[in-house]
Order: sequence, then C-alpha cells, then structure tokens
Amino acid sequence: MPTVAITGAGTGLGKALAFEYAEHGYNVFLLGRNNDPLQLVRHQIMEKGGQAEVVLCDVKEIASIQIAFQRIGELDVFINNAGIGIFGPVDDYDVDDIDATLNTNVKGTILTVQAALPLIRKSKGRILTIISTAGLSGKVNESLYCASKFAVRGFTESLQKEWADEDFRITAVYMGGMNTPFWNNSTHVSDPSRLKGPEVVAKQIFADDDGRAKIVIDK
Repeated sequence: MPTVAITGAGTGLGKALAFEYAEHGYNVFLLGRNNDPLQLVRHQIMEKGGQAEVVLCDVKEIASIQIAFQRIGELDVFINNAGIGIFGPVDDYDVDDIDATLNTNVKGTILTVQAALPLIRKSKGRILTIISTAGLSGKVNESLYCASKFAVRGFTESLQKEWADEDFRITAVYMGGMNTPFWNNSTHVSDPSRLKGPEVVAKQIFADDDGRAKIVIDK
C-alpha cells in the first residue's frame, strides 16, 4: 500500500487531500498540532475502509518534525500543506504576526521537506508544496502572506533544479482561495462560500500528482 503524509491534515485542503488519497488506496499519515480534528479525520477514513494514522507534528519545531518522520518510516508522497494567513495593511503587522507567518509557511516548509527527503529519495517518490496563487503575484492586504508564499515558490523551484538528475520529484501547487476554515479569523474575504470547495481542489491535485513541475488550479 502506498503511503502519503500530509501536514495540516485536520481541516480544509489537508483534510480533503487525506480523504482523496485514502479513497485511492493510500495509507495516510495525518500530521498536525491538534489531536482532536486529526482523530476525527482518521475515524472518518477508517469508517470508509481506508487506512490512516495520526502523527502529531508542529512544523515550527525541529524536534517535533524529526520525531514525526521517524514514526512514519516509509513514504511515497509528502504534501507540505500546513500554512497560516494573517492579512491587512502592512503597517498593521506586528513582530508576532511576521514570526508566526514566516515560521509556519517558510521555516516549516523547509524543515519538513528536509525531514521527508531521505524517505522520498528511498522510495523514488514525490513531494508537493501547496503554494497558492499568492506565490505568483502580489495582492492587496496580503503582503506578508505573499512574501511567505513567494519564498516557498523560490524554494520549490530551486529544488527542482537541484534535483533535476534525481529519480524523485517535487511539484509546486498553485490554487486560488477556497471555502475553508482558513478565513475564520479574518475579515479579508467577506464571503468564503463563493469560493471553490477544498474537495474539488483535492481531486484535481490527486489527478495531476504525477511528478510534473507544477499544478495550477483555475479559480
């Protein structure tokens, strides 16, 4: 049975990806900081006959990441999905906002990819980094979020060149905003219900997960 590890797997796109990969025969490692939502996703997957395991992991903490990937052991696909968004005009961001965003979205991406790499190299597998269209162009009141996603884009594109002669792949995934809990603590998007659901996006990501350089999902 192939294996996939997904960070931020308790809600939103991570949860939808967990269901999608489980439905297609993957054993899913559900990574995240909060046990309860992860356990609920695991229960729902197993109710449908799938396989899933909860692995608590804070992507901001190297020790937590190392322990998590030691538990995983074997891995065919790693999906770097965990991320946060803090929005507003640039003069409203404080140091805590900046640290939280960059530590989760940038540092977390680098550390988890480093931890997954030996397993992916061994399996000749795939890494997907969930970047979003915020990594393609600047947006009003999203300067901090876009800065973090441009960094992840640069990281991913650099690794594609660095690993050009390797027999495993890393894919950049770009999609617009989705109707997920991502917007719960923000007034940045007034009506998330008009956005595409994460289930639709997850299906396209799975369908296109073949080692290509990028997956672009239209609005």
